[in-house]
Amino acid sequence: MTDSIHDIYLVARGTQQEDRKAARRRLMRAAMSGQAISMDDVYKARGLVVEERENSIFSDAWIPLAILFVIVGLAFDRNPALLALGFTLLLIVGVSTAWKNLSLLGVSYERTFDRTRVFPGEPIKMTLTVRNDKALPLTWLQFRDEMPVAPESETIISQTASEITGRYTLYSTFSLAGREKSYRDAVISFPTRGYYEIGPVTYESGDIFTLFTRMREHRYLDTLVVYPQIWPLAELGLPAKEPFGDVKVNRSLFTDPILTQSIRDYQPQDRFRDVHWKATARRGSLQTKVYDPSTGMTMAVFLNVATFPKHWMGFNPELLERAVSVAASIANFGVQQKWAVGVYANGSVPGSDQPIRVPPSRSPEQLAHVLEGLAAVTEFATASVEKMMVRESPGLPWAATIVLVTAVVTDEIMVALIRLKEAGRRVVLISLADDPPPHNLGRILAYHIPANVPAFQAGHRSATATEAALSAIPTPEPVQLELV
Repeated sequence: MTDSIHDIYLVARGTQQEDRKAARRRLMRAAMSGQAISMDDVYKARGLVVEERENSIFSDAWIPLAILFVIVGLAFDRNPALLALGFTLLLIVGVSTAWKNLSLLGVSYERTFDRTRVFPGEPIKMTLTVRNDKALPLTWLQFRDEMPVAPESETIISQTASEITGRYTLYSTFSLAGREKSYRDAVISFPTRGYYEIGPVTYESGDIFTLFTRMREHRYLDTLVVYPQIWPLAELGLPAKEPFGDVKVNRSLFTDPILTQSIRDYQPQDRFRDVHWKATARRGSLQTKVYDPSTGMTMAVFLNVATFPKHWMGFNPELLERAVSVAASIANFGVQQKWAVGVYANGSVPGSDQPIRVPPSRSPEQLAHVLEGLAAVTEFATASVEKMMVRESPGLPWAATIVLVTAVVTDEIMVALIRLKEAGRRVVLISLADDPPPHNLGRILAYHIPANVPAFQAGHRSATATEAALSAIPTPEPVQLELV
């Protein structure tokens, strides 16, 4: 007998490991002999079966009682009533036990989604596919799926309770014939950004008389990503044209050979590698490529997850969500301008102490990477944002624009911004604090976004911003982001 919870854990873990090894051995024997492979052994070998239990309303005294009825019936001149009762009990027990042992054999449960990455409030259609791959029918089969929110078909009370607790159990009951497949749909939506996990799922079935039940929990998990809400800059109170200063120059020192604006006659100061040889051959004189100066623009958005001057003062969840939304909106604007955009946040990834780092890039998938990174931001600050800016700035191009989004402007942040500006960096401060940023920031471009801007009004949602983001996000595999 174990003496502590730790001992119980070790025993349970050892039992699971033994079950996995035994399942692997059975799979190897089946493969070598050409026999059919059991899906139960596949689940156990992969460690997907977390727990398996059996319950019964059947009493152990029934079998001796049935045997007693048979003996007494034989003793009393083969009494038909007693013999029938005894054999009936034995038959029920035998059939029920065999049915229970086979009930979950060949049963599979699968979730599919029409999309796995959405914005807050957008619906996700989840399709449940249940299969019974054996000839034995199942009069009842129940699944309990752990979810973070209730489906839209549930009552308002259930939906509200699930949003508060972050948990909901979806019960699905089926009755399947042999070799039958069944489908069921559910629509879910998430009110706020984040990474949401669906699962594990519990299988439960039994015999036709419901005397025995068998339950198995599978570590079957799916992750859904809800991006932060994004807005046009005008709805945030920011200038829609050149919000970060004049980023175009007469001649780009940091050109990108991907986009060519035009060609012109060669000049002595031009680089030899910029010569357009096809145009030179066509015109008979040296021609030089002219690049769009804005294509060399790089923007690094730094997000400060702290909403109070000191971390021990807690955090303001609404203010944090506004800051994340502003950072996402600025990154989306940069991507639409075909800039190289990156995001850095001092908020940790869930279940980790590492900060969010998405280096600048012009990749077609960059906006999706940025929004996924911001979706994972938590309120736990791994370090001060001013230290993060100082540490990351040497790795950025010298002409990059550093944009800081913060809900609180401390003296330490002001000092870091001024030092970066004195070093020749292009720095922009966006404050979400109640009071406007101080005026003693020198030549640093600063904006103030109060809580009463149109984007932050209750119930307001910008379809324009969502459509702009969706148009720039590639949609892989079966995930299809629809425009609402």
